[in-house]
Amino acid sequence: MLYGASAYFLWGFLPLYWPLFSPPASAFEVLLHRMIWSLAVTLAVLLVQRNWRWVREVLRSPRRLLLLAASAVLISANWGFFIVAVTTGHTLQSALAYFVNPLVSVALGTLVFRERLRAPQWAAVALGGLAVAVLTVDYGSLPWLALAMAFSFAAYGVLKKFVRLDGVESLTAETAIMILPALGGVLVTEAAGSGTFLSVSPVHSLLLVGSGVATAVPLMLFGAAAHRIPLTLVGLLQFTVPVMHFLIAWLVFEEELSTGRWIGFAVVWAALTVFVVDMLRQARRTPRPASAPVSGSTAETG
Repeated sequence: MLYGASAYFLWGFLPLYWPLFSPPASAFEVLLHRMIWSLAVTLAVLLVQRNWRWVREVLRSPRRLLLLAASAVLISANWGFFIVAVTTGHTLQSALAYFVNPLVSVALGTLVFRERLRAPQWAAVALGGLAVAVLTVDYGSLPWLALAMAFSFAAYGVLKKFVRLDGVESLTAETAIMILPALGGVLVTEAAGSGTFLSVSPVHSLLLVGSGVATAVPLMLFGAAAHRIPLTLVGLLQFTVPVMHFLIAWLVFEEELSTGRWIGFAVVWAALTVFVVDMLRQARRTPRPASAPVSGSTAETG
């Protein structure tokens, strides 16, 4: 429980970390450093664990490499959308994204895996669609950042089911695939004079390096928890993240919460209530062991 709660609380506090760079660093530069330093951290972890056997298996499978490349693009896009949201005053959209994400994952399950939804799941998905419609009317346009985060992360979760690597292994492979574009991007920004890694302050540089720690540590805590507590409990814990994002947006960043937005979020919470109640009922009927495989859709948030 402590491992799981620590992971989700760290993910919940991430909206407070990324604005530390802006200004002067752009969201794009922060994303590039997040890729680079996340790879450094995960490689250090694998070095300590001496866990390299999976690398040979992946390299021998063009199909897995292609899936990992696609998942690398999706998780990079998700990170980028998230950083943009919390550094431009749209943390509420981040909260909405992770509230809606389980519903999007369920909907994708019907399309990709031909899963049959129960009546409560259909009701939850319909309420989620209604909430997006209400918020679209309030915003005056689609909450595209929230939808981009929700759909990119849900699609990433689908790909993770085919890749079948644990969190650290998957993050290592994905960031390794993106390392050359990331290093190239940093070199270009530094050469153009818009890079900030070595030109602002030692604290700023350390914070950029710390982006890798902020990415990898919660993931490792999550992995430790997932093998020790029931997956139903893991699923319930993940809802602490959007709740924390919502509270940070409202109480810390003081983002506007109009009547329409309150109504939209209320509909989302109603949808999640239906979703969680149904999930708990199913868990009681078909209990799973704590050591069951971990779904890719619950890891690497933010």
